[in-house]
Amino acid sequence: MAHADTHSKAIGYLLWIFGFMGAHRFYYGKPWTGTLYFFTLGLFFIGWIIDLFLIPSMDSKADHRFRAGRINFNLSWVLLTFLGVFGAHRLYMGKWITAIIYFFTGGLFLLGVLYDYWTLNEQISRKNIEKAW
Repeated sequence: MAHADTHSKAIGYLLWIFGFMGAHRFYYGKPWTGTLYFFTLGLFFIGWIIDLFLIPSMDSKADHRFRAGRINFNLSWVLLTFLGVFGAHRLYMGKWITAIIYFFTGGLFLLGVLYDYWTLNEQISRKNIEKAW
């Protein structure tokens, strides 16, 4: 069975530039190693460099793991990465109340942004499944 292309290698490499903070690992649904990279600067930059070659594999696994649909993973992740403290990604997903809360509290004092880094792929998959019904 063919799987939808939910994640993009181009976005993965763009986030890899910030990979010493774990951005690309969170994007591909690897929150534990994303957090590890965040606190160790990409495993002291060594893991970050190795990931340059691992992104195609991480992309393929994410495409098989998450559900495509109306809400685009790539746009959601770009919004979270660059405008997450303003709740732009939540506004895009139709979560108006939390988007407003994020806007006035700096992403719920950054704790909400961290939560979304951990769970955004699942949130999008869940929304896409709901919209499919």
